[in-house]
Amino acid sequence: MVSGTVGTGTALGVVLVSLLAAPAQAATTATGGPGIERVAAAGALAPPDDAGLRKVLRTALTQGAPGAMARIDDNGAVHLLSEGFADRATGRAISTSDRFRVGSVTKTFSAVVLLQLVDEGRLKLDRSVNSYLPGLLPDDRITVRHVLSHRSGLYDYTDDMFAKTVPGFEAVRNKVFSYRDLVKLSLKKPRTNAPGAAYAYSNTNFVVAGMLIEKLTGHPVATEYQNRIFTPLSLTNTFYIHPGTAIPGRHAHGYLTPDEAGAALVDSTRQTVSWAQSAGAIISTTHDLDTFFSALLRGKLMSAAQLTQMQKWTPVNSTTQYGLGLRRRDLSCGVSVYGHTGTVQGFYTYAFTSKDGKRSLTALANTSNNTTVLNTMYRTLESAFCGKPATTAAPRSVAAVERHEDIAPGTARD
Repeated sequence: MVSGTVGTGTALGVVLVSLLAAPAQAATTATGGPGIERVAAAGALAPPDDAGLRKVLRTALTQGAPGAMARIDDNGAVHLLSEGFADRATGRAISTSDRFRVGSVTKTFSAVVLLQLVDEGRLKLDRSVNSYLPGLLPDDRITVRHVLSHRSGLYDYTDDMFAKTVPGFEAVRNKVFSYRDLVKLSLKKPRTNAPGAAYAYSNTNFVVAGMLIEKLTGHPVATEYQNRIFTPLSLTNTFYIHPGTAIPGRHAHGYLTPDEAGAALVDSTRQTVSWAQSAGAIISTTHDLDTFFSALLRGKLMSAAQLTQMQKWTPVNSTTQYGLGLRRRDLSCGVSVYGHTGTVQGFYTYAFTSKDGKRSLTALANTSNNTTVLNTMYRTLESAFCGKPATTAAPRSVAAVERHEDIAPGTARD
């Protein structure tokens, strides 16, 4: 294997590209839910556009992110790019080996555990949540599948909790909630739709998922994540820490953008994330998330039958479908990628892989409550999976409306 290094390894960034060519494979197409699902083996994908990816990261810095980074694992070749700072106080450069809070990427881990329990005959997707957790929800028609696909209609309590971004965060930074506390916050508000009627993203759904995991296994979610995913995949830099407030080891600091224009960023690194738990409290690295999503799409974490269930799609918008704790993104070049986005105070994450799991990207900006940065980081998917745009092509449309867990309600989201 031949590798090359470009850049200084400082805040100006570093890229490592291992030039081991993947064998060429023919692209295939298949339908998978609404719209056309474009399936391409990694060998059939255009080479990643490292220059374009670096430009995206640098743009995020000009828009307010202290640092940004991305890792691509491409069937043996590794691309590492980083720009800016992990810690504004010390000036330490951000690195793709830094740990960070992954936010709602946690939802995919929770869904994997529950689908493994389906494989073990301990859970049925179309059975009422209340049959497992009696009296928890106000409607016996809400099924496990509705919860995992955000079609339960359960109100997202974070809309109220973070209606004012920084004050809302400071009020819960060190607070410890029980799962039932969070469900009760949701049930104070009317449901958004009847069970199964529509997609409506809600953290409440994956709080319920955590409760199901603990009820069915008799173990904390931390134990189930560790035994079923972290250890089997050797994810040695991935943790579920609750209610501790620190990220262990070398990590990127997270910086929350206040609602007031021009106000100083708030270091939001230390927090319990108790407001999210099984909906958003995992800590990981770019390497570990690439490994996780690659293993998932390669069928290493559940049976083929359950992986098929995970990919029964509900339309979100023209480019996004949602399965069971899994997103599908349809990119401008006609390729579909699979993974999840994550927002937790101070961190934006995109973690996606190709249909065959052979090319994976994890990208991070260490800020949040900054829609401009979030939508800029969406473009990392285009650079990673579509390659360089044709010089004569029209600019790619990459308008991405993402879910923010830390901004006021009323913001467009998926």
